[in-house]
Amino acid sequence: MNTLDSKGEFLITLLGSLAQEESSNISQITKMGIAYRFQEGKVIVNHNRFLGYTKDENGKLVIVPEEAEIIKRIYREFLEGKSDLKIAKGLENDGILTGAGKPTWWASTVKSILKNEKYMGEALLQKTHTIDFLTKKRVKNNGIVQQYYVENSHPPIINKEEFSAVQAEFERRSNMRGYSRTGKSAFTSEYAFSGKLFCQNCGSKFRRASWGTGKNKQYVWRCINREQNGVDKCSTKTVKEKDLEQAFLRVMNREQEVKATKFDEEIFRRLVERVKVMSMIEAVFMFKTGVERREVL
Repeated sequence: MNTLDSKGEFLITLLGSLAQEESSNISQITKMGIAYRFQEGKVIVNHNRFLGYTKDENGKLVIVPEEAEIIKRIYREFLEGKSDLKIAKGLENDGILTGAGKPTWWASTVKSILKNEKYMGEALLQKTHTIDFLTKKRVKNNGIVQQYYVENSHPPIINKEEFSAVQAEFERRSNMRGYSRTGKSAFTSEYAFSGKLFCQNCGSKFRRASWGTGKNKQYVWRCINREQNGVDKCSTKTVKEKDLEQAFLRVMNREQEVKATKFDEEIFRRLVERVKVMSMIEAVFMFKTGVERREVL
């Protein structure tokens, strides 16, 4: 074949077109085969990077016990109040590897685990779709092709109640309103009281700040609305972090009949939904069980 000749150039173009058409036909046949298996409820999962699972000799998903404990830890810590970023940092500090065998954890990796329905033994199939058979480019399937949902497709690591609780917690955090230009501020769990203190006067969240230096340094919490817009917008004064901690200790000791002497961040996160700051000397602790306790700061 002489590529300098017009006939050779035409032949190359023709053969290229035939090859492209053949590739398109193979792609369509493959898609039809995959869709048929999805209709039959057959789950296709790449288990090589799927933390918590592997495949047995029959190609079925089975739980890897030691990896399953990592998944359970992620779900437990999220429900205890930690953010996806803080969970990722904890896993990284403990030397735990990701599903891809990497030492670095990202908040997005933790979030994808928390939102993956496969961990409760169910599977949403065809989440993504290949839009170009030549470049193999895949996009999120937003109604482009039909999706299939398979229940009880494989052994669960997380029960349905816990998975639902995590999704509800995502919704709760996204709807947490505080003062900002958009009317909504981001969720944070850097400190025990982060995202949990709300001003009873204006509804805004509280922000942590420090007063003094050296031995006189102390941490306080201030209404964001008052801090940014002045006392004309909100009259709630600053509350001391130590006062909040001691108030919670008194509530716990009274309710649980214990004699704890030190504030425990994890217990606070696990038990308390939010705290309504009534004034600089009074707050209401709202527990996740629905119980409310008013306490002097």
